[in-house]
Amino acid sequence: MDLGLAGRTYILTGASRGLGFATAESLVADGAQVVISSRDPAAVADAVTRLGPERAHGVPADLADPHAAARLVAAARDRFDRLDGALVSVGGPPLGTAAGATDEQWRAAFESVFLGAVRMARTVATELTDGGAIGLVLSTSARSPLPGLGISNGLRPGLAGVAKDMADEFGPRGVRVVSLLPGRILTDRNRELFAASGNPERARADAEGAIPLRRVAEPAEFGRVAAFVLSPAASYLTGLALPVDGGLLRTF
Repeated sequence: MDLGLAGRTYILTGASRGLGFATAESLVADGAQVVISSRDPAAVADAVTRLGPERAHGVPADLADPHAAARLVAAARDRFDRLDGALVSVGGPPLGTAAGATDEQWRAAFESVFLGAVRMARTVATELTDGGAIGLVLSTSARSPLPGLGISNGLRPGLAGVAKDMADEFGPRGVRVVSLLPGRILTDRNRELFAASGNPERARADAEGAIPLRRVAEPAEFGRVAAFVLSPAASYLTGLALPVDGGLLRTF
């Protein structure tokens, strides 16, 4: 199946590793070009090397920076002379309960996880004059709270609502907006969550026991789904929140 990605250009934030990088790999493998970013310049440079400099361009950026979104769009235009969409991913907020988090932790997470993602999606959508697609990497916590992730439980559902609102607003211009809800995927973040339990092996076994497919996913399994959602092959998908969780969520 041809996804229609050849020659297209996408921005991916938080993409020097994990789910963002896995998506970049899938996009590049199908002929797309990518502008990837994260806060760590060395990690961005390494990711570009692994993807191939002819198809990938790196821009160190922090989405909490009000100017980051415009810089990434300009980089896509300057390097590849087009823009067809974005995958917006940000780091996870600190562990802890909603009530236990400090005001400073809430403000920092809001600036990066929430407002930074909204600003990035809004900026890209404005630039997509000929249609395109935006994916927001959220979490299954957008539908069902996760223990020990109070700030994420508070912010992710709001972002899912924002994505739906943007899908309504930008749909008439052919711009699609989709939320992606990863479940248990073997990223550094999930390794951190397993380690925080005090018994990582037991925590992973318990997690896998609750997943109908009985295993934690590899990042590439998410990356292939995200690449499809961003591609022209998914041209009639918008405004939905798509779990990539092995059946973990018990909602429809």
